[in-house]
Amino acid sequence: MTAATHSTLFPQVPETADAVLDGLDPEQREVATALHGPVCVLAGAGTGKTRAITHRIAYGVRAGILQPSSVLAVTFTNRAAGEMRGRLRQLGAGGVQARTFHSAALRQLQYFWPKAVGGELPRLVERKIQLVAEAGARCRVRLDRNELRDVTGEIEWAKVTQTVPADYPAAVAKLHRDAPRDPAEIAQVYAMYEQLKQDRGVIDFEDVLLLTVGVLQDRHDIADQIRRQYQHFVVDEYQDVSPLQQRLLELWLGDRDNLCVVGDASQTIYSFTGATPDHLLNFRTRHPGATVVKLVRDYRSTPQVVHLANGLLGQASGRAAEHRLELVSQREAGPEPVYTEYGDEPAEAEGVARRIRDLIASGVSAGRIAVLYRINAQSEIYEQALADAGVPYQLRGAERFFERPEVREAGIALRGAARAGGNDSLLDDAVDLPSQVRAVLGTKGWTAAPPTGSGAVRDKWESLAALVRLAEDYERAKPGASLSDLVAELDERAAAQHAPTVEGVTLASLHAAKGLEWDAVFLVGLTEGMMPITYAKTDEQIEEERRLLYVGVTRARVHLALSWSLSRSPGGRASRRPSRFLNGLRPGSAGRGARSAGGGAGGIERGPAARKRTRRGPVLCRVCGKTLTEAGEMKLMRCEDCPSDMDEGLYERLRDWRSTQAQRQGMPPYVVFTDKTLMAIAEAVPSTGHELAVISGVGARKLDRYGTDVLAICAGEAPGGDDEETS
Repeated sequence: MTAATHSTLFPQVPETADAVLDGLDPEQREVATALHGPVCVLAGAGTGKTRAITHRIAYGVRAGILQPSSVLAVTFTNRAAGEMRGRLRQLGAGGVQARTFHSAALRQLQYFWPKAVGGELPRLVERKIQLVAEAGARCRVRLDRNELRDVTGEIEWAKVTQTVPADYPAAVAKLHRDAPRDPAEIAQVYAMYEQLKQDRGVIDFEDVLLLTVGVLQDRHDIADQIRRQYQHFVVDEYQDVSPLQQRLLELWLGDRDNLCVVGDASQTIYSFTGATPDHLLNFRTRHPGATVVKLVRDYRSTPQVVHLANGLLGQASGRAAEHRLELVSQREAGPEPVYTEYGDEPAEAEGVARRIRDLIASGVSAGRIAVLYRINAQSEIYEQALADAGVPYQLRGAERFFERPEVREAGIALRGAARAGGNDSLLDDAVDLPSQVRAVLGTKGWTAAPPTGSGAVRDKWESLAALVRLAEDYERAKPGASLSDLVAELDERAAAQHAPTVEGVTLASLHAAKGLEWDAVFLVGLTEGMMPITYAKTDEQIEEERRLLYVGVTRARVHLALSWSLSRSPGGRASRRPSRFLNGLRPGSAGRGARSAGGGAGGIERGPAARKRTRRGPVLCRVCGKTLTEAGEMKLMRCEDCPSDMDEGLYERLRDWRSTQAQRQGMPPYVVFTDKTLMAIAEAVPSTGHELAVISGVGARKLDRYGTDVLAICAGEAPGGDDEETS
């Protein structure tokens, strides 16, 4: 075996099923070994949820309890599914299906369509937006490019929430949803869009789920065939499932309950796409006997970052807040979060760029630093500030400011107006540079007041508004500047930011940052109207904004900076206020204190009677008192190099008993108890069920099954009632 095989790029496959469990903390280990019945994993940010569920699948496969082909793991992005497949291969559990909901459904639909319907599956439409545009034209509803994106998004939302065209206006009113157009018009376009698809024999992405649900509901023979294929289901990011995805999952399951779901209600930030945490929060109601495991040990962030994250959620309200998890950092102490107030936006951007340059000089890689903001239009000023400071950067989840279609179109219009000069009647009433720019951009969709709601129309307006502000700032810096001067300035800025960068500081919106992490994170523009965003009106919308900021905070490993500016431009009126979410958290601010954790403590709950929450603190060595972190040491409850007082005779009797149990139940011995667990029992020599239960590796299930025998052996007696129950 080459040396490369042992590198981090090619980790060594664990030799045994027991070795798969090495390195897991007690709660992660509980997830990995809870292989039967419904399991709900409430996993806080940075607590190793992907590690826990991939080790769960791998342990089940390697122990011979799960067949690889019988497991279906589903998540929400191709990136996450690919990462899961890669981890499973590294753990020796290749062959397990890890897919997105849509990928799994499309595969089944393609296979069963000839049997269920006949012929080939209709073609998947490539450009949905073009069909929506045609539907709008047929309904005489004129939609520009940005309105098209928004209306297409509304149709997608309606379909995943199983809302038909006729019911769309009522659904929008009931949920206080900001529609990009008159709901009646959207319902009309939606109905025409569905008619056009039917006429042309095509389906869209959402139809894949709808049709799969329809086939499984109507054809019990096909549903039974899929249920015979897949016996065990794992769902990642369960807080993001839509009603349609939940219905598909229920049809896959049938009347079985071999389901493990993983999620965190405090990271629900995609409700505008139809995602809802209700299925996660109601899991215990639907499955009264479920095992609930809470992962709260945060391995990503320092105690200082975790403290701020906990404080942020401690002021939250609503149902998700009642189930929040209080994280416990497992890292060494780091610097305190830095709060900075700036006079204006350019000063904020320059200050952030300066601090980033200092961090890079101190040894932090540019690729491990991120600047996160609420909306993509905020990127321009940070792109410019970083370029001016000579700091490389890369944008994630959005085009560079000067590459956005609306900005390019605006540049063309401004260039044309500059060439026309006094011959352009559009500029007759414009008395200065800003008013000229406002007049030109008014033909491209800019208005003095922002449009209501979110979406592409709002994004376009924000981009154009940024150009108007740039013109105002340029006029102040260079009084009497012409439109041609501004166009030249815009060209220079665009050219400066086109320099290719291999590794640089990440600029991203908070939504695009979900699932990522950096050593240093700068959360910028944290003012009222931006965080929470001005169009967040209802209590539910405000709380989702708070969760969005929480996601931003928990992206940071070590360095965290939060900033805001009191005015938009230099010399402007200082009328802005810091985000309400920082009240009581930033130094010198007043606010209500954090509430106690609703469901915050880590631990395990089982069955309907498990009402009392189990708190698990750090595991201490029973010999020297040191905090234990290695899985093997935590099992023994002592450091590996601390002296052992194990009863060798007892250990051998336990091994003999384990062999008998394993043979009787047709399973490997380590599935009964691992060697380390037997060593821990032989060292502790428990005399009561409570003393046995506190030994790592002896959960409630094994205590119920094997406790009487083990205690009898520890007391020097023969084991009594041989357990005939199979695992």
